[in-house]
Amino acid sequence: MSGKIEQMRQEVQGMKIVATNGCFDVLHKGHVEYLQESKNSGDFLVVGINSDASVRALKGEGRPVNKVIDRMTVLAGLEAVDCVVEFKGHNACQFIETCRPDVYTKGGDYSMKSLNQSELSLLRDFGAQILILKKAENVSSSMILESTNTPLSSK
Repeated sequence: MSGKIEQMRQEVQGMKIVATNGCFDVLHKGHVEYLQESKNSGDFLVVGINSDASVRALKGEGRPVNKVIDRMTVLAGLEAVDCVVEFKGHNACQFIETCRPDVYTKGGDYSMKSLNQSELSLLRDFGAQILILKKAENVSSSMILESTNTPLSSK
């Protein structure tokens, strides 16, 4: 991961880097709107994507529905997304530390209180602007999977 981000940082010197992260397991309209809004917060959008093991730990057995390489390919094909990198583990601290974004965004299902406190502390340490974006109404990966009767495990 660090090699790809190091190269990216050299290529975008002087640009405002925006970072976000998530599972992006079943991509939907809310994700696309959120990523477009994230991109509008700066010049270059880097998306950190949870590894398959990380998604399983967060979402339970049966997840992810889509493997990390497939999720990365779909995200990389979106106009708003400039760079996609996988991260492992149960938080995005390594991704954030390596990326060092000027702006960090999260979807409206988060609040400043619900953000991972280690990630939040790291972002504050190097002065990143933290934005909680609007939540998409009536759409989520879980809702989509439930409507298709895909078995969901809750952890």
